[in-house]
Amino acid sequence: MRLTIITSITGVLVLLYILELLRRQQLREKYAVIWLAIGLAVAPLGFFPDLLDSTARRVGIASGVSLVLFAGFVMVLLVCLHLSWEASRLEAETRSLAEEVALLRSHLVEHHGYPVSKQNKAETADDTEVYS
Repeated sequence: MRLTIITSITGVLVLLYILELLRRQQLREKYAVIWLAIGLAVAPLGFFPDLLDSTARRVGIASGVSLVLFAGFVMVLLVCLHLSWEASRLEAETRSLAEEVALLRSHLVEHHGYPVSKQNKAETADDTEVYS
């Protein structure tokens, strides 16, 4: 089987998978837009691999396929960087929310008689004076 056919079929399958994830609401729209744009840009190149040959020659790259490979590598690096930034942001937000919940729980225990669960008592065994 020729590489162009395999690439084309793979591109179409990836696009269909992204649409299925969107339909099931397992992929948020802000990420789906990026992947759909990449898929729509790359899928035609599988059917017509010579589309980027002239652009590649102008840039100084031997063939359009090499240009697509390089652009794909750069895109994967950017996606990894974005996901790392997103994970860092979510970790900071989770930590902030956990601290806020702990402060609210402490306030409820001290001022409103909020019952402390056994798990919380075990975790805060050192702080029993505060909660009693």
